[in-house]
Amino acid sequence: MDCTAVILAAGKGVRMRSELPKVLHRVAGKPVVQYIVEAVKGAGVQSITLVVGHGREKVTHSLAGQDLNFVVQEEQLGTGHALMQAADQIDPAHTLLVLAGDTPLLRQETLTRIIDFHTSEQAYATVLTCEFEHPYGYGRVIRDIDGSFSRIVEEKDASPEERAVKEINSGIYCFQAGAALAALSKIKASNAQGEYYLTDVLEILKKEGKKVLPLMLEAEEDIYGVNDRVQLAYAEKIMRQRKNRALMQNGVTLVDPDSIYIDDAVEIGPDTIILPNTMIEGKTVIGSNCEIGPNTRINDSQLGNGVTVESSRVKEAIVGDKCTIGPFAYLRPEANLAAGVKVGDFVEIKKSQIGEGSKVPHLAYVGDAIVGKEVNIGAGTITCNYDGRQKSQTILEDGVFIGSNTNLVAPVTIGQNSITGAGSTISRNVPPETLAVERAEQKHLKKRK
Repeated sequence: MDCTAVILAAGKGVRMRSELPKVLHRVAGKPVVQYIVEAVKGAGVQSITLVVGHGREKVTHSLAGQDLNFVVQEEQLGTGHALMQAADQIDPAHTLLVLAGDTPLLRQETLTRIIDFHTSEQAYATVLTCEFEHPYGYGRVIRDIDGSFSRIVEEKDASPEERAVKEINSGIYCFQAGAALAALSKIKASNAQGEYYLTDVLEILKKEGKKVLPLMLEAEEDIYGVNDRVQLAYAEKIMRQRKNRALMQNGVTLVDPDSIYIDDAVEIGPDTIILPNTMIEGKTVIGSNCEIGPNTRINDSQLGNGVTVESSRVKEAIVGDKCTIGPFAYLRPEANLAAGVKVGDFVEIKKSQIGEGSKVPHLAYVGDAIVGKEVNIGAGTITCNYDGRQKSQTILEDGVFIGSNTNLVAPVTIGQNSITGAGSTISRNVPPETLAVERAEQKHLKKRK
């Protein structure tokens, strides 16, 4: 399909009251504009141009590496003016799809529908419309007596009768590109806002006798725009409901979907159970037959099959099959657990590899460590990995048993199948098959009266 898309993403978003461009505020873990880009690509459009303005550096950086073109609208003089900036990126022989960058709920099916309708009807322009019971703030679609398209009038320019119309302009259009560009050169800023309206292109084409068609959409949430934090929260709620529904339809159990928050990019395998008050964020991948929650937060992590995580925090970690985490555990970035590892209550692991079948049952800190297979780390153990200037590594080889309340002063290596006595501070390497004990002599002194 020879189709070019232009996404209008230059607005300041004043009502967001934010230094961040409106289109970069996040919905279910992704910037608002990212959803638009994905929907357009999903509809089969290859050539995509974004018109950027306010905070353009942040927008282009956020979307870097996605094979997009960017043009700048220095002054925000309306949607028609925005499209003018992209004229050099548009092939006149193509179908032109124009849409706003602040409608994160838009689905690729909707875009495919308008493109197919526009093409099959051989229209010069098609506008996606919808009926709102309370259409405040939207441009109204005015039809002729026979029901055909007449024009679009912005609310500030509308008469009381026109404001009573419930059919609104979605801001999503298909054009025959050459005709649209020609009409674009004829529009003027003779309106209440002193702006160049893209909607005037439709009226010009209509007056020239070219076919202009409205296509009414039933699912109004698709075209829901985000202009302030209240609307952002609403879009977030709808997007998470969609995500939860899709997961459940694919075999994931969500015990209480209303209390479970899962980002759009998250992947979860079948027969996994997610318990209430759980957040799963970023690019997290969770295998099948897991049980996650309650009261758990996981982001940008990979969990294998058969994993249990209870009331814990998992951040940028890798967890192997059949591991048990929590309650009240904290896996920090670069924690890498092999299969069958147990991390118990009040355990923190950071930038460490934990070997297959090893256990850190409770009340321990493991940082900058390499832990072998079938190692047991007793309660109250810590790796003393920081000397105030640099981090050093602790190595526990296969089969090591660390007694309770052991301080492992890095850099230090505990050899294979060795044991440390409870309460020891180990600051020198321990050979394999060795018992290492470091304690002061116990003394008994008579109590003074």
